[in-house]
Amino acid sequence: MNAGRRILVCDDELQILRALKVVLREAGFDVTVAATASEALDAAAIRPPDAAIIDLMLPDGSGVDVCRRLRSWSDMPIVVLSAIGDEDQKVEALEAGADDYVTKPFGPRELVARLNAVLRRAGEAVDEPAFSTGGLEVDLGARVVKRDGEEVHLTPIEYDLLRVLLRPRC
Repeated sequence: MNAGRRILVCDDELQILRALKVVLREAGFDVTVAATASEALDAAAIRPPDAAIIDLMLPDGSGVDVCRRLRSWSDMPIVVLSAIGDEDQKVEALEAGADDYVTKPFGPRELVARLNAVLRRAGEAVDEPAFSTGGLEVDLGARVVKRDGEEVHLTPIEYDLLRVLLRPRC
């Protein structure tokens, strides 16, 4: 079910990163990890994930800021993970673009279920086709572009432009 779906996990606690990597890989996800806001934003720009799990407290910024920055160019589902259970913090994260909020400590099965739920809702909202012509393959749903079988990495702006050009006209 989750095979090939890329998840970006950003948390500055090494133990949490390791645990999430194991839990998510066991659930079938392809996991990219980042320990800082800057690393997360760079990773998302280089290879856009299908969803992100972002900690609120990061050494070089706020998870809320990461949500805002990601939301400025992407509709990917974002789950905020935090030890802070304060209602104001939750509201701020959700208003910044997070789709869900999970408080530490958390159950791994619950986190995977919440991640699957936001991915499912995102998938229902958009029915993205795949195209193939000559040696070019574009899978809009998976955000994958291949030329002669080799994956081509596009920036988010390049990908969005390609998506606009390939979508059927209304």
